[in-house]
Amino acid sequence: MADVRIMEDATPAMLLAQIDALLEAGEPPLTLMSNMASLLFWSLRDVNWVGFYLHDGERLRLGPFHGKPACTVLDPGRGVCAAAVRDRRTMNVPDVEAFPGHIACDADSRSELVVPLVLAGSVWGVLDVDSPIPNRFDADTHAMLERAAEILVSRLGSGAVFPS
Repeated sequence: MADVRIMEDATPAMLLAQIDALLEAGEPPLTLMSNMASLLFWSLRDVNWVGFYLHDGERLRLGPFHGKPACTVLDPGRGVCAAAVRDRRTMNVPDVEAFPGHIACDADSRSELVVPLVLAGSVWGVLDVDSPIPNRFDADTHAMLERAAEILVSRLGSGAVFPS
C-alpha cells in the first residue's frame, strides 16, 4: 500500500495523486472502495458521509463507507443515487431538502454529490458524498470526485466484488 497521509486543506490535485497511489490495480473492489472512502472522508472538510452503493441489477446496495450507519438498499426511481444511475451523470444537489424523493439516511445531510461508476457500459455503482453544509460541492470538488471515480473504475478489473 502507498504511504498516504491525511492532509488538512489538501488541494484536489493532491487528493487525486493520493487516490492514484492508494488504489492498486489487482486489489479486490471492496479493498479499493474502502480505502478511497476512508481517504475522502478524512481529507474533505465539511462532509459527514462518503461511501459507495453497488448496483445489483435492480437496486443499489450499501458498500464500503465512512460515516453514520446508512440505508442498506436504495430502490430505483427514488433519491439522488437513483437519479445518478438513471441519468448516468453526476448529481450535485445543493439542497437535498428541495430534491424530490430525497432519501434521508442522515437527517444532518443538507447537500449531496453522487457520481455513477460506469464499468463496461453499465452502471456498476455510485460514489456518494454527503455534507451537513448546503451547497458544499463547488466545481473543483465536483471535478475532483468525478476524476477519483474514474481512477477507481480503471482499477476495478472485471468488477467482481470477490474476484477469484
